[in-house]
Amino acid sequence: MKYDKLAISNKNDLIFGSTKFPVTTPRGLKIGGGKVYPELNFTLPPMHINDETFSNIRDQYKQIVTEAIERAIHLESDGLVLEFETLLEMTMNPAYGVELIKEMNDICENAYQKSGFKSEIRLTPNDTRDFDRPPKLRTGVYLNNMLELFEHGANNGGNLLSIESTGGKEIFDEAVMMCDIKTVLFSLAVLGVRDMSFLWKKIVDIANKTGTIPGGDTACGFGNTAMMLADKGYIPKIFAAIVRIVTVVRTLVCVEEGALGPDKDCGYEGPYLKAITGIPISMEGKTSACAHMTTVGNVAAACCDLWSNESVQNIKLLSGMAPTVYLEQLVYDVRLFNQAISHGKEMALGLQNLLIESDIHYDPQALILAPQHVISIANEIVTGDSYLEAAVLGSLKGLEIIERAIKDGSLKIDGRELTWLNKIREEVASVPIKEDEFIQSILPFIDESKWFPAEYGL
Repeated sequence: MKYDKLAISNKNDLIFGSTKFPVTTPRGLKIGGGKVYPELNFTLPPMHINDETFSNIRDQYKQIVTEAIERAIHLESDGLVLEFETLLEMTMNPAYGVELIKEMNDICENAYQKSGFKSEIRLTPNDTRDFDRPPKLRTGVYLNNMLELFEHGANNGGNLLSIESTGGKEIFDEAVMMCDIKTVLFSLAVLGVRDMSFLWKKIVDIANKTGTIPGGDTACGFGNTAMMLADKGYIPKIFAAIVRIVTVVRTLVCVEEGALGPDKDCGYEGPYLKAITGIPISMEGKTSACAHMTTVGNVAAACCDLWSNESVQNIKLLSGMAPTVYLEQLVYDVRLFNQAISHGKEMALGLQNLLIESDIHYDPQALILAPQHVISIANEIVTGDSYLEAAVLGSLKGLEIIERAIKDGSLKIDGRELTWLNKIREEVASVPIKEDEFIQSILPFIDESKWFPAEYGL
């Protein structure tokens, strides 16, 4: 591991709007440099994507961005990031994605030239590599198309490059349903780490070649999967909280390979990345309800630099189109953060404390996102000599924090969850710290038909 100490070690410095290493975009948004900005994430309503429908699709994306920027200017917003998460067909046929990026970026540039309004496109190709079963992560047409979209999209206005990568998910999905923490550790801290290193070397190379910013990754397909399962009562919330901690070690690799931030919004490992590396982060919370429910709606904002909403479909609501509506909600949240910042550190910390306290007593997944606990767990992570050890140490510290909160009565939790504390602790503590020993011990229990070891360099 590259990081052996925290970039931000004081919980009072782990706060919204500021970080150690802000990022300045081509149009001058200084993310993490003293203000929070909104990040609007949008998508199409259900429809076919092909040559016959593409004209309508292009018009929809142009309308979304035009209306969002117009509303942001009307509300006197200081700036805006627009996240373009591609749909499958836009990654499989990179020409679709590139044309849409160019059209949206032209609107951003026209607004900048006309009124000085600063906006940027975050390009997030969907990770199509897992459409092969077992996934081919290092070879094949899915990877090639994805990298082509990154490069040509970056050359046409995608100034922030991000992805929700999925390496290790073919092993993770069954493990999380079975609450098998050892296999979760294998999928994230062994397989996921290897895939992140492979993929992010390529993304950072593209960013350097195109003069764009390698933003970051997210373990949405892992941590949020666990969160959704816990929300439905399929797995314990304590288990989901520990999964979230393990995702940190995997996502940290993109920064080690050169990602500068802001990281991707829809995983909640961002606060840990900010504490460990000092990069700016994007977070989502209550305004992600258009796409998924959450138990971390307020605490997620505690140290955000971009405040996002998750994917909202371009459908008509009573007041207007849904992306424009969500843009307005984000702008008002961001106004509040920035107003607190303008009144000084004490006021900002006061608002942050309200955001934290309103969530952390109801769910262990919220508890571990409180800055003081992020710092404690991150401190354990960076003492690990390997990714596996880092994940083990972080998980054990997380269990300690959750158990303490249960014992002192500050965390409300279903009594059925309590048996999982020792069960998870015993399993995690029994993991061989030497990675080679761990791999050899767990391989007999991994279904060989689900994965190609060579795609992870094994």
